[in-house]
Amino acid sequence: MSNQTMKPKHKQRSNAKSAMLALGACAAAVLPASAQQIGDVFVIAMENHNLTQPNPTSNPNQILNNPAAPYLNSLMTAGNPNAAQSSYATQYFNDGTGVHPSEPNYVWAEAGTDFGFHSDADPTVANGNIYSAPTLTSQMDAKGISWKNYQEDLQYTSSPQVSKSGTGTVNQYNGSTQYNYAAKHNPMAFFTDSANKNVFNLSQLTLDLNNNSVGRYNWITPNQFNDAHSALTGGFTYNGTHYTGDQASVAQGDNFLSQIIPQIMSSQAYKNNGAIVIWWDETEGGDTSSYTIPEIVLSPLAKGNAYASSLAMSHTSDLETMEELLGLGTLANAIPAGETNVSGGYNADGTVNDLSDLFQPSAVPEPSTVAVAGVGLALAGLFGYRRSLRR
Repeated sequence: MSNQTMKPKHKQRSNAKSAMLALGACAAAVLPASAQQIGDVFVIAMENHNLTQPNPTSNPNQILNNPAAPYLNSLMTAGNPNAAQSSYATQYFNDGTGVHPSEPNYVWAEAGTDFGFHSDADPTVANGNIYSAPTLTSQMDAKGISWKNYQEDLQYTSSPQVSKSGTGTVNQYNGSTQYNYAAKHNPMAFFTDSANKNVFNLSQLTLDLNNNSVGRYNWITPNQFNDAHSALTGGFTYNGTHYTGDQASVAQGDNFLSQIIPQIMSSQAYKNNGAIVIWWDETEGGDTSSYTIPEIVLSPLAKGNAYASSLAMSHTSDLETMEELLGLGTLANAIPAGETNVSGGYNADGTVNDLSDLFQPSAVPEPSTVAVAGVGLALAGLFGYRRSLRR
């Protein structure tokens, strides 16, 4: 999809939002949410692997058709029982030219920009990577919407803003005693109002799932072994095969997902039209359309059976989708010059394709779910036309 083919949608979206603002003087009436809209959302952040790349087995290896990732590939295989409620994107691109290494992408997931900071440094005033800008979760706070931030190995560090690695108790997922908490993989750690708020060790997720006390929005970061970032010392044996190097890291990530995703799917929060988003941080090896990032969703409202969307998407697509689901505003944090375009189109919040093509119709609400008294039908027609443009 080229920039040119996307511009009419952008223009229509802008006109639609302008129309709502023009009608803002009228008394607002919020329409009841559809029973078929997405409920609680769980984002699981994975690391450092492409879905596809020019050389599938170059280091790091791609995920698609990788024998070290059988579970992930089962989610992308039509007819596989694991794929019954899964959809995935085939054209999900790096969020901006030069948005590397990992940290800028996690910051982007919260703020719709990386503020031009391209480093993995822990967030400190001295490093210049603690921000007070509006974010996704600050908007949730303003509206009283619950969110939770689950970080594996958080119990070993003195602060969510301080990375820590070493050896400790046996990890329930990979059987190792190695731990590795990385602040760079904690998006909320970089903002003054969220660094120490609603943050829990990953073990709390099990309790919250069992008690049906998860947030409306839940961010989950495995440690750097379970997110496929780093291989355990000595490699990793998975399904009877011993892997070393990058393939060990892939296998570790696949193993983690094969355990935690069924756990989430068995919860009431998921069964009540919840959604799981398996998210990867960045492309490896290039920012062109030759390098795509995995993005897989599971939900009772997903199109399912490994539906493969060819619409251009990026991390801003996830951000925009959450704003639509929760009735939040569009973030306007500036994107640095040189990062404003990405393969597949623009990457500013409010201009990209959201994730709705991965779900059944109406699962991701349009702005028409917020109507203005006396003109609800006109707005519904206006935004219905916008939906036709998106398709």
